[in-house]
Amino acid sequence: MKYFRFFALILAVWLSACESQAPVEAQKWDKVVVTFEGTETSEDADVNPFTDYRLNVAFRHNSKTYVVPGYFAADGNAAESGASAGKTWKVVFRPDEVGEWTYTASFRKGENIAINPDTQAGKAVDFDGASGKIIVKSSIASLPDLRAKGRLNYTGDRYLQFQESGEYFLKAGADSPENLLGYADFDGTFKGSSPENRSGEAANKDKLHQYAPHLQDWKDGDPTWQGGKGKSIIGAVNYLASKGMNSVYFLTMNIGGDGKDVWPYTSYDERYRFDCSKLDQWEIVFDHMESLGLMLHIVTQETENELLLDNGDTGPQRKLYYRELIARFGHHLAITWNMGEENGPAPFTPKAQSIAQQKAMVKYMKETDPYQSLTVIHTHANPKHRYEIFDHLLGDPNLDGPSIQIGNMRSAHKETLHWTKASAEAGRQWVVCIDEIGPAYRGVDPDDRADNNQDSVRAEVLWGNLMAGGSGAEWYFGYKNHNNDLGCEDWRSRDRMWDYTRIGVHFFQEMIPFSEMEPADELVNEGNYCLEKSGDIYLIYLPYGGQASIDLSGITGSFNVSWFNPRLGGGLIHATAIAGGSPIELGTAVDDAEKDWAILIQKQ
Repeated sequence: MKYFRFFALILAVWLSACESQAPVEAQKWDKVVVTFEGTETSEDADVNPFTDYRLNVAFRHNSKTYVVPGYFAADGNAAESGASAGKTWKVVFRPDEVGEWTYTASFRKGENIAINPDTQAGKAVDFDGASGKIIVKSSIASLPDLRAKGRLNYTGDRYLQFQESGEYFLKAGADSPENLLGYADFDGTFKGSSPENRSGEAANKDKLHQYAPHLQDWKDGDPTWQGGKGKSIIGAVNYLASKGMNSVYFLTMNIGGDGKDVWPYTSYDERYRFDCSKLDQWEIVFDHMESLGLMLHIVTQETENELLLDNGDTGPQRKLYYRELIARFGHHLAITWNMGEENGPAPFTPKAQSIAQQKAMVKYMKETDPYQSLTVIHTHANPKHRYEIFDHLLGDPNLDGPSIQIGNMRSAHKETLHWTKASAEAGRQWVVCIDEIGPAYRGVDPDDRADNNQDSVRAEVLWGNLMAGGSGAEWYFGYKNHNNDLGCEDWRSRDRMWDYTRIGVHFFQEMIPFSEMEPADELVNEGNYCLEKSGDIYLIYLPYGGQASIDLSGITGSFNVSWFNPRLGGGLIHATAIAGGSPIELGTAVDDAEKDWAILIQKQ
């Protein structure tokens, strides 16, 4: 395997019952893997290792404790060996404090114990009670991966924040292909069989993803598995990161859905046993994503299969599925747990999860995830259906935001304003992102479409969301375009859109204190948008060009006025000066006055 791990430490300490090892050194935010040896078992053993064994490991530092679920790992090298049997169990931990951490394993056996919250259920077996220490040194601020920034946390504000660096996050990434993991080089991956897709969806390809156009983007030293597999998906991730993107949206289970080619189980019809080698191979890709600064936007189900597990309840199937995802992947430093695409009832999908079922699954996710990563639910495109569901979810203590799908791009600004304000008034501020745009057959058009809609997407969705206090966007590719939502093989098909996105997000992150600013559209002429840090800095956006004005009545002092081109980027231009105290006409841009422009007004 030609695979350079970007993490400084993978701690592989073999522990047997009640055994204690010498302290091991790590650095803050390292991926620390503790490995235990138990009794030989397998994915298909009569005593199911996924349901009837439970590994939890408590990591402690001073008054802080993380209880982290572990998982059966076959022979401990399943990504390479393809093994389905072995004695290895693993737990993954990311220390967030410098100093001495201790850990103690609880390993118990009993019927369905994996999802039993009773710590004394079943009986102690094998390495129960095994313990050890990790001596954690300073963080790795000089490295380009996410360890320099720390975990990306929901903090009760509109924006996620990195724990180590304090930097606020604005999402920019790919929403398609949703079946990213329906990839030919993963073990146990094939096209499943179930009823045809509902009308108006992307055609399900007969073949799995190959991503051949991205083979050129794989680099020497990048990971592969099993003698060179995985190069094209790793290359695709490299390309997206090279364009300045920081997030990737993908399903982990589409049984009965559109693609019918992604699931974590040992077979298409299985619900209680997981494919160890496939999931280890997913983790190789996820590790590489994190090394490049990409958030994992993990979508756990889609609208067609939201009743597949426990008929929508949070019962044994759903709990086991979420626990396995958390145990294997929950350690990653930037995660969005998306509990379901187009989730909840609508006329086209009347058999759907109820509000009570939505709240129950979100609650279980928060109770099980030791790291409390961002947890959202994806909406319907029609505003009526969105409001009917999400009005009832406002204020829920376990939900961190909506993953908004909009049918009409021009509503992105209005919708972002509504949900940021409504959630704050309900007592739990939501992080509001636009994760899918309509019309569904188009989404974001490819660069080579003569009538492509990318100017509108940039102005109405990207800047519309950011100017409303939103947290960014990911781009869905529609179902009638080439390289569409299920059929995308080449992210270069939207090369120019990635540039537009990078330019916009970079401007916010580098040029303004956006986390300290509030929407203030009432200060500018109708149709334009405004963010302000009152009396200090104002950002105006003209989505369709034209005239600009701002009301600075009651504001004293002198201000510098500069223009910014959202299409080309670069620096500020056309600098002038104004005085506060009254409404002010700012005129039009010196060139391309009918195109979108941003105006930055800063106190001298």
